[in-house]
Amino acid sequence: MSRSRRPRPAPPLPVRDGISPSYLWLDAGEWANMLEFLVARFPGVSQAEWTARMEKGDVVDLEGIPVRADTSYRRGACIFYYRELAHETPIPFAETILFQDEHILVADKPHFLPVIPTGRFVRETLLARLKQRTGLQDLTPIHRLDRETAGVVLFSHNRATRGIYQALFQQRAMDKVYEALAPTRPELQFPLIYRSRMAEGEPFICMKEVDGEPNAETHIELLENFGPVSLYRLRPITGRRHQLRVHMAALGMPIVNDAFYPVLLPCKGDDVSKPLQLLAREIAFTDPLSGLMRHFASERTLEPAR
Repeated sequence: MSRSRRPRPAPPLPVRDGISPSYLWLDAGEWANMLEFLVARFPGVSQAEWTARMEKGDVVDLEGIPVRADTSYRRGACIFYYRELAHETPIPFAETILFQDEHILVADKPHFLPVIPTGRFVRETLLARLKQRTGLQDLTPIHRLDRETAGVVLFSHNRATRGIYQALFQQRAMDKVYEALAPTRPELQFPLIYRSRMAEGEPFICMKEVDGEPNAETHIELLENFGPVSLYRLRPITGRRHQLRVHMAALGMPIVNDAFYPVLLPCKGDDVSKPLQLLAREIAFTDPLSGLMRHFASERTLEPAR
C-alpha cells in the first residue's frame, strides 16, 4: 500500500496539553536502529533529545509499545510521537468559542494564530488551544483559514458525523462571507464578479493566475468608503488557496497588509503589528442532521488606520 493510501491509525498516545500525537509510517530504508533513523529524518531534533523522549515513553509503535533507541528499523511499521519545539512564540490574541453542540464547535479565530500545528507553531494554534480548553480529543477543523486571516472556523468533534459536515464544503453548500479592507477603486462598478484560473506559483506558498478556463470565482461588494481605503464584502464561490487575496490584488486593490500579493515580501517573523485586513465574517448552512439553518458570525471588526 502506498503511503498516501494508508489509513489514519488510532493513536495509542493521549492528547497532551492540547497536542495530539503525530504518526509516521516507515518506508523502505537501511537504518541500524530507530534512533539513527529519527535523527536523520528530523535533523532539527538532536540525538540527545530523541533519546530523552524515548526514555520517557513518548515514542511508541502502533500497539503502544515504547520504541527504544536500539529498536530495529522495520519497514511498514508505524510510530507515534509528540511534536515539540524548544521555543514557541506566544500569540498575544485570544480565540472565542461561538457555538458548541454534540457534533460541531465554531470558533472565532484571531489574526496570526494558525489553525493547526505547522512549522514553528505547535501549542500556539487554534486546534491545540481548543483541545486543551474543551477536552475534546477528536476535535478536527472541517476547513482552514490562513494564519494571517481572522474569523469563523468550523470544527467537528464527533467522528460518526464528521463526514456529513465535510460533505457540505465539497458540495459548496456552505455560504461563506468575508470582509476586507483594500484600496478604493472608484472607477470599478460594484457589485462585481471576478473569475480567473489559478495555479500554484513560485515559490509554492504563493498562487498565480494563468491562462485557461476559470476555476476560481469571487463576488465582491462595496460596503463602506473610508477615503483611500474601502470595506468590501467577499463571497468566494470556489475555494482555491489564497483566492480572495489573489483576486483582490488582480483588481488593483490588494488587501491591506498583505505580505504575499501582489509582491511576496520578506517574512515578518514575530511582528504582529500589521494584521492582514481580511476577516472570515460569516458562515451559514442548513444543518444536515437537524435541518435547522445555522448562521455564525465573527465578533471581530476591521478598522481602517487613522
